[in-house]
Amino acid sequence: MNDRAVSVLENYEIEVLRTWKGRGAMLCESDKGLLILKEYTGPKDKIIFQDALLKSISEQGFPSVESILKTKEGELIVYDQDRTPYILKTYFEGRECNVRDTKECIQAVKTLARLHKASFIDTSGVFPGAGQRPECRIDKEYEKHNRELKKVRKFLKEKSQKTNFEIFLLKHYDYFLDLALQVAEEVGCYLRENGERAKSEEKAGIVCHGDYQYHNILVTKGNAEERDGMAIINFEKCIRDNPVRDLYLFMRKLLEKGNWPIELGNLLLNAYHGEREMSEEDRVQLYYRFRYPEKFWKIVNFYYNSGKAWIPGRNLEKLERLLGQEEQKTGFLENYKSTNGWFSFSAH
Repeated sequence: MNDRAVSVLENYEIEVLRTWKGRGAMLCESDKGLLILKEYTGPKDKIIFQDALLKSISEQGFPSVESILKTKEGELIVYDQDRTPYILKTYFEGRECNVRDTKECIQAVKTLARLHKASFIDTSGVFPGAGQRPECRIDKEYEKHNRELKKVRKFLKEKSQKTNFEIFLLKHYDYFLDLALQVAEEVGCYLRENGERAKSEEKAGIVCHGDYQYHNILVTKGNAEERDGMAIINFEKCIRDNPVRDLYLFMRKLLEKGNWPIELGNLLLNAYHGEREMSEEDRVQLYYRFRYPEKFWKIVNFYYNSGKAWIPGRNLEKLERLLGQEEQKTGFLENYKSTNGWFSFSAH
């Protein structure tokens, strides 16, 4: 973020009082309140969809979300002299959600549930940008991941000179690949068996935040446990999908840090369910998201796309930690199954 970026603020109907640098962005105190200027890297149709979604969420009774300001010419995206695109959004005074505070995490999950209740869109009508924002399917997502895992495994098998990381990775590769393939098969079976329900929901659905993590959850009041004490920002990764996509991401990060504590998992699930009732499909998809070895896929993906020449030691540490947590994760999943034992987790 440079001085040229500040000049783009002249394109807006605002009086700038002062500016200062934030995390990869520029904060701005103005006569319209606190604002944030950020580079925008997505397609134009996505920002149109995001803008419409944020307005819809606010109209449906969830006011604590950002909004995107339009320029004097009515545009959502503005460019500096180098044609670098920016967007200007409202911002909130507050601090990031404290993931070490269980009560605060419970409130973050409740806030997420209320957000999802306000994120319903009917795409059978005219919703700006919805036609260009297809829904995400968990089975297609995992099929793509598995193709990538197979590709890297083939590469590793054929490589003659292997580093210590590659030797260690290959040693444990088949365990995680087999698990990934099994989960994808079971997810596919479940979705095929529930095809009619899926068809009825094709033209309507909930839009997920897409990146529901602590740094996108701001505590805006002294007491985070207040109903409206949190605000949600950075919807750039919003996507049509089952809402447990967001719940899974937030929970997985917390559970990994604590070695998959069953009690915390149950507290978070009950908190979410208390605000937005989870359907059978929600519970099944959440189970498969927990069970799929996404962390392993992320490690492999980073390795393969980084040039494969040099891998930081912390990636070996991540892999070792992942392996060390498998027993605790299995225990968590077994508890989840017993708690929600009224549906089958087996492929037919």
